[in-house]
Amino acid sequence: MKFDAVLPPMHLKDVPVVAKAAEEMGFDALWTTETQHDAFLPHALIAEHTSKMEMGTAVAISFARSPGDIAYTAWDLAAQSEGRFILGLGTQVKGHITKRFGMSWPDSVVGKLREQIGAVRALWNTWQTGERLSFNGDYYKLRLMTPFFNPGKIDYPEIPIYIAGVNTGLARLAGEVCDGFHAHPFNSPRYLREVLNPVIVEGASKNGRERENISVSLSAFVATSPEEANFARMQIAFYASTPSYKRVMAHHGWSETAEKLTGHAAKKEWAEMPMLITDEMLEEFVTYADSPAELPAALKKRYKGLVDRLTVYTPFVPGEKDDFWRELLGGF
Repeated sequence: MKFDAVLPPMHLKDVPVVAKAAEEMGFDALWTTETQHDAFLPHALIAEHTSKMEMGTAVAISFARSPGDIAYTAWDLAAQSEGRFILGLGTQVKGHITKRFGMSWPDSVVGKLREQIGAVRALWNTWQTGERLSFNGDYYKLRLMTPFFNPGKIDYPEIPIYIAGVNTGLARLAGEVCDGFHAHPFNSPRYLREVLNPVIVEGASKNGRERENISVSLSAFVATSPEEANFARMQIAFYASTPSYKRVMAHHGWSETAEKLTGHAAKKEWAEMPMLITDEMLEEFVTYADSPAELPAALKKRYKGLVDRLTVYTPFVPGEKDDFWRELLGGF
């Protein structure tokens, strides 16, 4: 099991310091998110200021971009990082795509993402092999690539693609066509074991692949103090209010609570929401330990056989909680 870190939201000028510190601390990879900043741009700096650590997007919003946008950016980052870049894509939810990015929402989320991945790989193949570009789908048709716009071959063309998801459709797609799956932080070992991993295996078997061919990555909630548990309670309340994430709550028999949370969120009644998350729910979604030194064993026991890469939900900030990170990394 690899142990990774998440870059906190920050301006680009601050990225080199964090990247260097993460590699020195011993993390296996540094992931970027796409909340307040672009997910790709920091990786140009991470690649420049590190030499061994992997790096990737967890995630870049795929439906806010064309396959060409994604392919060119990932190609350049793979070349600069000498093969250490992992392309992680996520669809986001309809409201954000249509109202925040001004893009259209597809009839089939899985169908469009499948095509997007195929189109990106078609571009990469053309650039690496010189073969004619020819990709024909319902959402994308690519057949123009002249030498002037062709970036040419690189030394590390096999760029891993991970996709993110909460429900079974995208997990199955990851098994079919991807190198990895970013499981959403709003998750439980039971949901991973009983819902997501079986459909990843199902998808993999369709293409003659094994579960071992797909790396499952998870950002886990942890708590070693009451304050950390309260923070997790607030975040879980927020995630559980999202309509498209209701299946996780339903799998545990908490559909009624999810409906109440959605109602509070619609009215912006944020203060009422954490009170609906019971201690029983927290135990399903949070890994508890009495101290940071005991967290690695607790995480390994909880997620052994379920995930291949692990981060904790807390972003890595050099100079903050350094002893906490050393205890965790020492245990991994």
